[in-house]
Amino acid sequence: MTSEAASQAVGAATGRTAAGPDVRAFVRNQWPLAAGLAVLALPTIVSLARGPWQEESGVHGVIVLVTGIWLVMRRWNDIVRLQRPGNPVLTALLLAVAMVVYIGGRAFEFISIEAAALLLAMVAVIQQYWGMAVLRMLWFPIFYLGFVIPLPGWFLDQITLPLKEFVSQIVTDSLAAMDYPIARLGVTIYVGAYQLLVEDACAGLNSLVSLSAIGLFYVYLLRGSNPAYSMLLLAMVIPIAILANGVRVAALVLITYYLGNAWAQGYLHNFAGMVTFVSALLLIFALDWVLTPLRNRLESKGVVA
Repeated sequence: MTSEAASQAVGAATGRTAAGPDVRAFVRNQWPLAAGLAVLALPTIVSLARGPWQEESGVHGVIVLVTGIWLVMRRWNDIVRLQRPGNPVLTALLLAVAMVVYIGGRAFEFISIEAAALLLAMVAVIQQYWGMAVLRMLWFPIFYLGFVIPLPGWFLDQITLPLKEFVSQIVTDSLAAMDYPIARLGVTIYVGAYQLLVEDACAGLNSLVSLSAIGLFYVYLLRGSNPAYSMLLLAMVIPIAILANGVRVAALVLITYYLGNAWAQGYLHNFAGMVTFVSALLLIFALDWVLTPLRNRLESKGVVA
């Protein structure tokens, strides 16, 4: 029997193939887990789509979900090679915790807790169907999928409020130096006869999570072999977000001053947010290009994984 034929025979016996994921075999062999996971996942995805994924702080949700699944599928040959029966006791314990947390999050409409419980249930299914070796191998896709879990609004506010105050101070000082009639009180900017609440104008800082998620995906996919350089690039996400949002706030202040509050709070407000996010991503890519000599130097010195 040839090695290819032997591989096919093993695949037929275990319900897996090297060519790609055999979803039918999974559903057939582990149908209680598959059905339970579907029952949990569908309502949560619908709730995420109707809520957090429509907000600026959660625009990355669909992207992370799709790319996270792709990260798993691209390792399919390794999954097939390492697949072993999981520990049913550990699976039961993980699912028990996940179900209690999920029901609580669903009942009290805590989407963050609900989504976290769903991810834990997915980990339990992976452990049961593929085993601990595969679970360890997929640590990054699982960690990355954690960005699907929306952060509570109060937590985001606590993180971004100091940044918003810092951005408003920089914008006020910069425009005042250009002789604009501008002043600041907390996160409220007064320009001419108008006032602009930076709490809203600088809402783009809530995209820090989105930028971190996409930046993490980019670094892992293209620069994962160099952990020192990857950490440096990820550390630049926050200053890049602050810079991009500073430009956004300055633009909205000038629009308000010259065209009025209605213009600044209408279509241009949302358009500025989209431009801010895209600009921040482009800055990350540009910084990676500029730092190419540093990356090459680190790699030449053996600072790699």
